[in-house]
Amino acid sequence: CGEVLEMAHRRTAGLLRSARRSTRWGPDPRAALSTRSDWMAGVEIIDLGPLTDEERAQLEGEEVDPFDAAGATLQYRRKDRHVVLRDAGRLVASAGLTQAEVEVAGQRFAVAGLGGVIVSADRRGQGLARRVVELALNRAEATGLPFVILFCHPDRAGLYERLGFATIASPVSVEQPNGFAPMTQRMMWRTLQQTGSWPGGDVTVYDLPF
Repeated sequence: CGEVLEMAHRRTAGLLRSARRSTRWGPDPRAALSTRSDWMAGVEIIDLGPLTDEERAQLEGEEVDPFDAAGATLQYRRKDRHVVLRDAGRLVASAGLTQAEVEVAGQRFAVAGLGGVIVSADRRGQGLARRVVELALNRAEATGLPFVILFCHPDRAGLYERLGFATIASPVSVEQPNGFAPMTQRMMWRTLQQTGSWPGGDVTVYDLPF
């Protein structure tokens, strides 16, 4: 039993050390990556950097609060990279990626962050959310980071659970302009490697959540 625990510890430590390598998301932002998808005729997969106001408007349409952020007291940051789906010249789905520093039980390491997942209101119920998240996870796996994390409302956790995410039950604090504050949404994690488990203990997220 002791040998098994030691092997597991070495695997986890190796993953945490690998997280300190510089992140490689793949193509440069707004690179010419636009490929026809086999799973839905006419839908393009595109990699972008931060979304412009025009791109956000295409995705949000006339919805006043597409992320159900009304009443939120925490500040969030925009994502560095996005995978988007475009159909007939209009963006219809998007998932954002970034990198974050976290500390768990005295261990500080880098993780990928997933957020800003949105599907245009008139295209929901067609499997676009799952597909665009799968594409974002593919890109996160290429970074060499050990884990990807996200924050979501509890009623939206089902999608991520079906994609291998698990809820972090420990208390979570996130950085804010005036210090650290408790995370009010659910935090979830998923490994980006073949092995590795999220370490136990309270979680501190450095920088704004996403």
